[in-house]
Amino acid sequence: MKKIFLSAAALLMLFSCQNETTETTVDTTAILQRGCASQEVLEAQMKADPTLALRMNKIEDFTQNAMLSGRLVNGKIEIPVVVNVLYKTAAENISTAQIQSQIDVLNRDYNALNSDFNSVPALFSGVKANVGITFVLQNIVRKATTTTSWTTNDAMKKAATGIAPTTPTTVLNMWSCNLGGGILGYAQFPGGASSTDGVVIDNNAFGTTGSVSAPFNLGRTATHEVGHWMNLRHIWGDANCGSDLVSDTPTHNAPNYGVPAYPHYSTCSGTPVEMTMNYMDYSDDRGMYMFSNGQKSRMAALFVAGGSRASFR
Repeated sequence: MKKIFLSAAALLMLFSCQNETTETTVDTTAILQRGCASQEVLEAQMKADPTLALRMNKIEDFTQNAMLSGRLVNGKIEIPVVVNVLYKTAAENISTAQIQSQIDVLNRDYNALNSDFNSVPALFSGVKANVGITFVLQNIVRKATTTTSWTTNDAMKKAATGIAPTTPTTVLNMWSCNLGGGILGYAQFPGGASSTDGVVIDNNAFGTTGSVSAPFNLGRTATHEVGHWMNLRHIWGDANCGSDLVSDTPTHNAPNYGVPAYPHYSTCSGTPVEMTMNYMDYSDDRGMYMFSNGQKSRMAALFVAGGSRASFR
């Protein structure tokens, strides 16, 4: 497992210059490989707002200090969720049952109640985590539109073109829509503008029933994107052998797709066995089923007094 020792300057460079690996997408009817645009969106936001890197650097400094001092949240955090449904077709107007199935998946995955949690290999059994965060569906907002595909320009989050977020400082907003471009979803990291805060999921990957399609039909796209919303990086650090700022995850050289056979070895220094079943990799839904204790600590640090999402307490 890797150790994290990063100076403030190094962290600023990480958040502002992490361009070695970008996520490419293919425009296909059936999405065959996971495509998360969170890093691309972050890079675009940093170009538009140079102060974002500074805010994220402060959040990272606070996170590392909170993890070292043990000043993390006691008990459980309960997060209210508003789901905003934008649709042009009947299939895109996903049902309440489909929406609830996604909330159920989040509650299972973030509380180690998913049935495949017991499939975590023995090598990682000492670091597999029960994050202990629950999600409650507060409201569903629906809007018919003429938009065929939304891409990642945040138009779905604006009242004029989509649905504006509901009290984003105390509510997790999720948007279900046809993203297009082979993208399954994207999230805004802590530190971004509240007017665009939240998670966007393609309607074909939202929940476990209705319009979902394999191999992204188990609701794990939202588990992955909510992880970004709670300050988790991709496990390969969006660079060749990059850092995800977590000490107990192995160093990955690149994203993994499909369901890699275990053990899958990294080409990075020491050739560690990769944690391909981690929610922050790119494995198919059935191939991802764990967070690590280090990731749990990063998420928990957001909700302590002074944390960037402390208003959710």
